[in-house]
Amino acid sequence: MTISEIKGIPVSYDHIEANIPDSVINASLAGTDYAPYWLQHPDRPAALPALEGSISTDLLVVGGGYTGLWTALQAKEADPSRDVVLIDAETIAWAASGRNGGFCDASLVHGESNGDTHLPKENARLTELGAENLAGIAETIEKYNIDCDYWETGVLNVATEKHQVPWLKEEAEAHPELPFLDADEVKTYINSPLFEGGTWDKTTNTLVNPAKLAWGLRRVCLELGVRIFEHTKGEGLESSDAAITVRTGAGTINAQRVALATNVFPSLLKRHRLHTIPVYDYALMTEPLTEEQRAAIGWDENMGLADMNNRFHYSRPTIDENGGWRILWGGYDAVYHYGREVKPEYDHNEATYRKLAAHFVGTFPQLEGIKFTHAWGGAIDTCSRFFAFFDTSHNNRVAYCAGFTGLGVGASRFGGKVMLDLLSGTKTELTELEMVKKKPMPFPPEPVAWMGVKLMTNGLIKADRNEGKRGPFLKVMDAVGMGFDS
Repeated sequence: MTISEIKGIPVSYDHIEANIPDSVINASLAGTDYAPYWLQHPDRPAALPALEGSISTDLLVVGGGYTGLWTALQAKEADPSRDVVLIDAETIAWAASGRNGGFCDASLVHGESNGDTHLPKENARLTELGAENLAGIAETIEKYNIDCDYWETGVLNVATEKHQVPWLKEEAEAHPELPFLDADEVKTYINSPLFEGGTWDKTTNTLVNPAKLAWGLRRVCLELGVRIFEHTKGEGLESSDAAITVRTGAGTINAQRVALATNVFPSLLKRHRLHTIPVYDYALMTEPLTEEQRAAIGWDENMGLADMNNRFHYSRPTIDENGGWRILWGGYDAVYHYGREVKPEYDHNEATYRKLAAHFVGTFPQLEGIKFTHAWGGAIDTCSRFFAFFDTSHNNRVAYCAGFTGLGVGASRFGGKVMLDLLSGTKTELTELEMVKKKPMPFPPEPVAWMGVKLMTNGLIKADRNEGKRGPFLKVMDAVGMGFDS
């Protein structure tokens, strides 16, 4: 099968992967910069100095991604007199906050069905809190004039296989605000021979430039008086009656309260280390499309795009600093490496890049000949229930939050708010949520964790190839609360 034969003929990603010529993939990746596209923006701020010596503070936030930034910002908004220090081992947005697709979802529990599975009694309230949280993000962006390309254009969810169409119809029946679009209607928004139907969710998902959002939050934190130290890694945590002490490479910080926002990186509290695993996700960014190329795919609305497969693709447009209209294309593979370590060499995966390039060309054969300027990857903090969990220690003077499993762009603000409530020492609606009190099932130690992830991945592959029907292993994982269904 050639690209010309794919045009106009709905085929699966398996067919695409097997039939796109190597020469086409090689040409699309020739000259690609293997680095995160978002982090190469000219607005990237210069690094702040590292901490040297000993300091004291009311609140120390460990981690300079979204969770840490939102925690620091909300702490200063609630009490401007409170001294807040934030440290990061690298620079702000260097990790997941600067490498993701920029999908800012209202869900706090990785989707309605997953929330019903784990927290059926409070899922409706969590949906309301998620909507309030998304509105709070929009209000903060407007209040502080954060330039992050915030687009309230939603996401087009599409079926790429005929058996997925009834799923979308059921979703549309349950949610009238998501009218079902048949194949022809979907193609009027984004034209691909693969798309069999879809729904356009305009209410629960927005798009951002992820790095610019993090840098904007950084600016606001500094303006509010937060002291930020980059290239400052927290290496140990000890307590006394007087303070919680966090050691860094060149100094110490004595804090009355500590919020740990290290997410995928090892927690300073060892008891959390079995609760998350690093799963690596990868993405490509196209060169700017010509007017003819945009017309060929008809992607006129700046909406996001996601498919209905277990191993799903996510995609979205972005406008670069020169006005060029590009497409990000990511997802599908989710790679776990034996040993649950986070290593720089895992940030790149040539086999996945080639797979993504083939799937993109097969999805949009009209764009044959397009090149990818950037390819990159990064680790996702994954927990067994697929949404954030919380903990406290040292007589509630230390709070912890992690496990967003890919939805941290939006839910991290909520996570920061919960940690501040936990550190306040008083009961609030948030501290009493079952979501906050209940922990996910920990992952087993190696080699069982690696074997389990492999079995899960193989099960998802088989399900996608069998009209979504889940096999015995996935059914067991569903029964114990560790099943994944995108």
